[in-house]
Amino acid sequence: MKTVDMKCRANSATMRTSLVRALSFSAALALALNPAVAADYRPVAPAAMDGQINARFLSLGVGKSIVIDLPRDIKDVLVADPKIANAVVRSAQRAYIIGAAVGQTNIVFFDSAGQQIAAYDIAVKRDLNGVRAALKQVLPNADIQIDGLGDGIVLTGTAANPMEAQQANDLAARLAGGPEKVVNSIVVRGRDQIMLKVTVAEVQRSIIKQLGIDLTANLNYGTSVVSFSNSNPFTALGKNLVDSNNLTTKFGAAPSVQATLRAMETAGVIRTLAEPNLTAISGESATFIAGGEFPVPAGYACDPTTHVCTTQISFKKFGISLNFTPVVLSEGKISLRVMTEVSELSNENAITLSQAVTSNSVNSLTVPSIRTRRAETSLEIPSGGAMAMAGLIQQQTKQAISGLPGLMQLPILGTLFRSRDFVNNATELVVIVTPYVVRAVAPKDLSRPDDGFAPPADPQAQLIGNINRLYGVPGRTEPAKSYRGTYGFITD
Repeated sequence: MKTVDMKCRANSATMRTSLVRALSFSAALALALNPAVAADYRPVAPAAMDGQINARFLSLGVGKSIVIDLPRDIKDVLVADPKIANAVVRSAQRAYIIGAAVGQTNIVFFDSAGQQIAAYDIAVKRDLNGVRAALKQVLPNADIQIDGLGDGIVLTGTAANPMEAQQANDLAARLAGGPEKVVNSIVVRGRDQIMLKVTVAEVQRSIIKQLGIDLTANLNYGTSVVSFSNSNPFTALGKNLVDSNNLTTKFGAAPSVQATLRAMETAGVIRTLAEPNLTAISGESATFIAGGEFPVPAGYACDPTTHVCTTQISFKKFGISLNFTPVVLSEGKISLRVMTEVSELSNENAITLSQAVTSNSVNSLTVPSIRTRRAETSLEIPSGGAMAMAGLIQQQTKQAISGLPGLMQLPILGTLFRSRDFVNNATELVVIVTPYVVRAVAPKDLSRPDDGFAPPADPQAQLIGNINRLYGVPGRTEPAKSYRGTYGFITD
């Protein structure tokens, strides 16, 4: 019986093997005759592996949502971090993904067989639609992109000028909660260069009149002698200009009277003109200084060993200076921060320091004062336009009368006992600024003050008295211009 069972089992196995071979041969024949059937027999990768590899990336704003439509019915949802984002299933094949907080997470959907339908990598960022709308409204012509980075903001793109880039940065900083949360990577397309021309023009007029009579009399009465002397100072100007312009007359022999007439009238005018020019890139500062320094005593330093004292010297600056920072706001409109100064040495308020060297010699040092005209302001002006940034009209009148009390009040004779000092100073000052948006040019298009200058030969200098041989470049055709008055840089 056992032998029969073994044979039956062997026959059954043989029959199954033949059946499998027959089926395999039939399948191969069917695939060869009908290739369309091959699609049903191709190996298909598991859904979980396919979905994990092709996970989609989604970017959401905080409080924003997105609708997801899936190809099969949803049975289960896996949310890695519900605090960052959440998924709500409203129907068998539709889900809503909602951003809750700034961060990153992933969401995976499964069907009833446990196979993965789809997977999503979720990045929840700050909602920037409001910032984008504000930037579009404020800067409609700017090409600026805004993106979130954690709880911060990244600005990219290009701006026409630094002012647009700064406005975008300020707006993003206000909406993001602070400038430390903004990364500004905006590139300025073209940085304009601005040349600033400043004109400082000043005219000072002064009139000084001094008139006085000094009387000296000697009267003898027997053995008694009475002397009378009346010398009146000039106090309005602070100094006497008529010491060397006197007219003296004596009357009588024994009782003598001497009268000295002191009179002086002066008129002066001072003209100051400075035109510093300076070029700088938009948004950068530039400084121009043309002047010098003069020494001023700052005190004495004594050596405790040798007891020798030396004078310490410090230096004060004077001259013409210009400092400005331009910013191009829009096409042809410039914002300027300007500081200009014109200073010069003056003897009006000078002081004289004296130091005794020996018992018979004294060293004196005169320290001059500085007259300064300074203006500093901020303004907006178009390219090529001029504006008076500062101006001054000042008129100062001083008058003083000195004399002998009582007698100086007499209507006509009082002139003999008094002196009159009259000072009138008038100043007119204006500072004009003119900015230009400039471009670089070829060197041949620029001229220098020394173009065409050549020193004279010895016979020319000795016999004719010329100090230069040539003014103007040979071969250059200068445009016809109508000048009035003296012009040019070199004077014969």
